[in-house]
Amino acid sequence: MKRARSGLIVVTPVYEDTEAATRLFKELAAEFAREVFVVAVDDGSVRQPLDVSTISEAGLSGVVIKLKRNVGHQRAIAIGINYAAEHLPDNTVVVMDSDGEDLPGTIKSLMQPLADPDVDVVVAHRKSRVETWRFRAFYLAYKWFFKLLSGRKISFGNFMALKPAAVKRLAAMQELWIHVAGCVLISKLRMVACPLDRGPRYAGHSKMNFVGLALHGFKGLMVFAEDVLVRVGIACALVAVLSVIASVVAIVLKLMGFATPGWFSVALGILLLVFLQTGTLTLMTLMLTGVVRGGMIANLAYTEFVDSYAHTHPDQTV
Repeated sequence: MKRARSGLIVVTPVYEDTEAATRLFKELAAEFAREVFVVAVDDGSVRQPLDVSTISEAGLSGVVIKLKRNVGHQRAIAIGINYAAEHLPDNTVVVMDSDGEDLPGTIKSLMQPLADPDVDVVVAHRKSRVETWRFRAFYLAYKWFFKLLSGRKISFGNFMALKPAAVKRLAAMQELWIHVAGCVLISKLRMVACPLDRGPRYAGHSKMNFVGLALHGFKGLMVFAEDVLVRVGIACALVAVLSVIASVVAIVLKLMGFATPGWFSVALGILLLVFLQTGTLTLMTLMLTGVVRGGMIANLAYTEFVDSYAHTHPDQTV
């Protein structure tokens, strides 16, 4: 199989949204003509399966990777990145959603910082958002909770530009299958943020509901599971110590005769229960930290999820 000769690779996941993907490909063609190669990952679409003709009719080269089942947005991106790392190793890769919120017209601005030899990854930082107030409120809460538990600030999503070496590094990381942005944070790659506007959706509505957004946030924390468990363990240990101190104070007050009748037994019982619970949680987090340190993420092969490949120009593609 031959490798694509394009200098820019665009990896995009598509799920039941042919209309939006078709428009994306046309806008990519308007921006880059034939200089872009599209790696579209059809995440198990049933009602609107993505056909490779949507790429060729836009005048582009590319491949549609059809998956055997719906594996989720993050894993679909991971499959696209792994494909690019294996078959298109010498190209710059841009990861973007296909719904129109990541604007093709901003890709050149996103890629500009890659000219710096000290930059491996450029991530899009949203200057403006078009989501509902509920989504914005949840997103702010998510960022605060993420920083509290992991000690790291996350302010970007999937829209990013990667040098070839960065693509290879991410493809080799097991965390990529859990949360793309979290994997970039933990990868130690040299990263800069590029302020960009966020566009409106091309068509339809987002398939992500509140539960899905919450699950996405927890997956981000899973990448930093060891840090999260250590922080939770420390918090539980502090509560346990405070309960012991409060128990000692209660006993002293009882012996000095300052305690109200019946108060001592109730307070001591509550404090003892708090101590036992927090002590148990501390031991559990310590054990889970050891498990995480030993490695709990399976090393997945992206080809296991692939049902078929469809190419626009077989003489140029893998």
